[in-house]
Amino acid sequence: MRRSFALGAALLLAASLTGCTVGGGTGGSGGGAEISFLTFETPNLPPSYWDSAIKRVTDRNPGLSVKKLVAPSTDRTGYAKQLLQSGQFPDVAIAVDSAGFAESGNLYAWTPEELKDFQFPGANPIKGGHHQLPANTQTIPPIYYNKKLFADAGITSVPATWADLLAASEKLKAKGITPFTIGGGKEGFPSAMLLDGLVSVDVYGKTPDWLSRRRADQVKFTDPDFQRAFGKFADLVAKGYLDKTQVSRDYSATEAAFLKGEGAMYPMGNWFAASADAKKPSFDIGVFNFPSEDGKLVVPAYTGGGIVVNAKSPNLDAARKFALAFQLDKEQIDASVRADGLFPAIKGYTPPSDAGPVFKAGYDLYREAVAKNAVVNAFSWETADDGLLPGMKDKVYQAAQDVITGRKTVADACAFLDTEWAKAR
Repeated sequence: MRRSFALGAALLLAASLTGCTVGGGTGGSGGGAEISFLTFETPNLPPSYWDSAIKRVTDRNPGLSVKKLVAPSTDRTGYAKQLLQSGQFPDVAIAVDSAGFAESGNLYAWTPEELKDFQFPGANPIKGGHHQLPANTQTIPPIYYNKKLFADAGITSVPATWADLLAASEKLKAKGITPFTIGGGKEGFPSAMLLDGLVSVDVYGKTPDWLSRRRADQVKFTDPDFQRAFGKFADLVAKGYLDKTQVSRDYSATEAAFLKGEGAMYPMGNWFAASADAKKPSFDIGVFNFPSEDGKLVVPAYTGGGIVVNAKSPNLDAARKFALAFQLDKEQIDASVRADGLFPAIKGYTPPSDAGPVFKAGYDLYREAVAKNAVVNAFSWETADDGLLPGMKDKVYQAAQDVITGRKTVADACAFLDTEWAKAR
């Protein structure tokens, strides 16, 4: 049985690696260089998006040819680890966490000159180096809401405090409306979005460098502040504001459920705005910042998500050239805004005039937070020396799901995270 599983996994890996070559000819002819590019697919980013993006860049850079690889799920970091272990690490990869890869010498460190056009060139440091292009900022999570369902429940203003959020949830529940749309499935992260927001706002809002302190063993997940935030997450479950059966639902189905009106609030990264604007559901969608205990403005966000380059690539120069061209091309950035709702972290950039209303609303909230110096890191989304240890994101998702389904108490979940942290170290 084990042998059959291993053979099946190998065949799946080989099939995924087959990919397709987009733009620039066949590579290897006429002195051109073919590079492999690991991507991923979501409802916002289907194959057509990546094919157009790659062609856009290669058309403007003659001699570049790109072989597109696709991760079999949104866990592109886990898939990249598989590729590294099998000796098939791609030349470039996008939205792969740099932690673990950089320390082992597998990622190219960008120079200050190469980072000069980025708004936050010092983002995501690993041992003093910067290995992932700081291409965009994402707020994680704002809370999107169904304006019709809010009106049906008699909610006249968006929640500004935690008490407001609980009161709104109770009104929705009383009307037979599920307050929160959540998911989980193979991706895991949709089940932890509310927990991410609580830790970011309540814990990081008080101690911005909390996770760096965790890395130094100065704090623990079982400490009162973290347990208190996790306890508020469990309280939502206990009050019936989350449906525990939804944790088996994958990311695509979770988004589709909210767009069909199956829940009133959807805690998700700002990339959801692109789907909301493009798919135009039968109701209007609003967005508000994740509420704090006392109404103080604290907005979780993280800058990163860009391309990393294989330091051992036989076509290193071509890989670097492609990565920078992909991240800095204005037309390509505009396409990313329209498709995935990201906030480009490029100096002097302004979004396209045809960006949708949900995107604009979220972008305005982010810009207000920046102006008021109210931005903190988004818990579990950090990717460098200020982030979780490699492998711990999945443990956070597991802990959140275990509390939702009742398999663990908050105390047990926090102890579990400390135990897994010790193993990861």
